[in-house]
Amino acid sequence: MQNNNQRSVLVTGASKGIGKAIAIRLAQDGFTVAIHYLTDQAGAKDTQLAITNACGKARLLCFDVSNRIESQNKITADIEEHGAYYGVINNAGIARDGAFPALSETDWNSVIHTNLDSFYHVLQPCIMPMIGLRNGGRIIALSSVSGLVGNRGQVNYSAAKAGIIGACKALALELAKRKITVNCIAPGLIDTGMLDMEPAAFAMAMNTIPLKRMGDTSEVAGLASYLMSDIAGYVTRQVISINGGMI
Repeated sequence: MQNNNQRSVLVTGASKGIGKAIAIRLAQDGFTVAIHYLTDQAGAKDTQLAITNACGKARLLCFDVSNRIESQNKITADIEEHGAYYGVINNAGIARDGAFPALSETDWNSVIHTNLDSFYHVLQPCIMPMIGLRNGGRIIALSSVSGLVGNRGQVNYSAAKAGIIGACKALALELAKRKITVNCIAPGLIDTGMLDMEPAAFAMAMNTIPLKRMGDTSEVAGLASYLMSDIAGYVTRQVISINGGMI
C-alpha cells in the first residue's frame, strides 16, 4: 500500500460546498491537493488554509472548466511543474433552473458547458500522465439524483448530470486495464450552506427523503475518501447514491 504523501489529487470547484469538504478530507488522508476555483479566490484560500493549518499540502489552481483551451493549458502546466495526478475529482458545476419552455439558450448552454463539457476539458489532459505513473489511479465525477431520475425545473441540469454518468461508465471500461477506477457520486439534498429553495419546494423535497434530513458535505467527502483509497481498488463503473434513501 503506497503512502498517500507521494500522491496528488485535483479537486475542481473546491472553494466551497462539497468540493471544499472533499479537498479537506483528502488532504487529511495524506494527499497533496490541487484546489481548483474560478471566481471565489477567497473561498479557495480558505480551503487551502484549512489544509495547511492541519499540516496538509495544497496549492491553488484557477481556470474556467467550461473553457477547453484554458482548462487544458492550466492543467498541463500544473502537471509539468508538479507531476501527474493520482486522482481527479470532477466536482465543479452550476445550476440555472427554470421551466423548460422558458429556459433560455444561455441557461442551457452554461449548464451543459460547465457541468458536462468540463468532463472532457478537465479529465482529457490528465489521463495520459496518470497512465504514465503506472500506479493506477482514481477518477470521481459528481453527478446528482437529478441525473438519475430527473427533476422538475432542471432539464438542463438533469441532462448534464445524466451525461456524466454515461461518460464515467464508458471511461471506466477504457481505463480498467490500467487499474484506474472511474466512479460517480450522485448526491441528493446536501446542506452546503448555500441552499436556494422556496420553503414549499424544500418541504416537498424533504417529504421524499426517508431519513428526513439533508446530507452533510462531510458525508459526501467520506464517500469520496473511500473511493480514492487503495481498499476501493475493485470498485469501478459505479454510480453511488448518497441521498438519505430518496431513491
